[in-house]
Amino acid sequence: MLLIRRIMAFVFMAGAFLSISRTAEAGYAHYIYDVQSGKVLASQNAEAINHPASLTKMMTLYLTFEALRTGRLRWDDRIVMTKNAASKIPFKLGVPAGQTITVREAVYGMAIRSANDAAAAMGDHLGGSEERFGVLMTKKARQLGMRNTVFRNASGLPDNAQVTTARDMAVLALSLIRDYPREYKIFSQRSFSFRGRTIKGHNNLMYRYPGMDGIKTGFVNASGYNLASAVVVNGRRYIGVVLGGNTARQRDNRMAELLDQALPGGGLPGVAVATSGQQKRPAEGVAAFTSNAPTPRPRTEIILGGTTANAASVTPYATVPQAAPIQNVIQQGGPLWDIQIAAAGSQAAATGALNSALPLLADFGQIAPSVQGSSSGGREVFRARLTGFVDRDAAARACSVLQNRSIDCFVVR
Repeated sequence: MLLIRRIMAFVFMAGAFLSISRTAEAGYAHYIYDVQSGKVLASQNAEAINHPASLTKMMTLYLTFEALRTGRLRWDDRIVMTKNAASKIPFKLGVPAGQTITVREAVYGMAIRSANDAAAAMGDHLGGSEERFGVLMTKKARQLGMRNTVFRNASGLPDNAQVTTARDMAVLALSLIRDYPREYKIFSQRSFSFRGRTIKGHNNLMYRYPGMDGIKTGFVNASGYNLASAVVVNGRRYIGVVLGGNTARQRDNRMAELLDQALPGGGLPGVAVATSGQQKRPAEGVAAFTSNAPTPRPRTEIILGGTTANAASVTPYATVPQAAPIQNVIQQGGPLWDIQIAAAGSQAAATGALNSALPLLADFGQIAPSVQGSSSGGREVFRARLTGFVDRDAAARACSVLQNRSIDCFVVR
């Protein structure tokens, strides 16, 4: 039986790779996407095959969050730093082979510092080996609608067969935000504490671009400098991907330039900032939420560039049928609904209201916080909203939960 599984895994990887017959170009590409409208705002070489570098870790984290949600992992579980993982080059946590790290340490190491050893250790743990984990990663990529991506390792370290596109990386970034909104907040952290030392992140554009709350940088010689970014402006979510930058600074400046050109107001200070970029204490809160979170309902996959398929029915070799461009995330029949819980005079007050409300709605699972800034009567108002409810009834039920705890709210479309 084990031999059959190995043969099937090999056949799957071979088929997935052969289906992407073009050679990785390692050239420049970008893709800017408006989540709410489903409109591609800017695109260049978006379907060209490139290497993902450390953007790979977004998929490693997606599968880690999935394992946490289903109970296969817990945040305080310890995983072994295998010989394979310990041998990876920096950036790394530097834990010797045979010792252990917690799942939380591995997640923070991957998301904030892009630690290669943490990613490989997680791959070895979840897949039995990093090679088999690559098969799982590629299978999940197909299910999410990433039609031109093949993963071979968990970290993104050089492998000629590990390839992707700018569009596919946008699909993956949005899948993380959509499916794991609480865990996604980790990407916004500037640093984390690891065994007595502070380890800083290096997503420098996120620290200076208003409204940006993630998501991941990457570099290997074969890829150039890569970046996947997520921004909220006036309550609207935008995803940007740049692949093949010449330097980290040039890549960051190019992303900022593209967003400034495509977004209303260019993401300038005072427009609006997603509250996920403001969270300061993620560890225990994230762990407490995800350990009890329900499995998401079946939903249609992300639609980027006008294609869609039902994620539950996608096979590794399925052809995605064409459709007219429609709203990016469709969950069982129509537009998403929000609830507004406050209209405050400051961003801090609006964020505080969201921090009070979110722990009460863990059973709803799919929601994400948003702060929307606007002017009213000559003064600035910040509206605190929880967004992403599948229908009006779900939003109304959530509002009732809050009202029972003396938190005023109302449903908005």
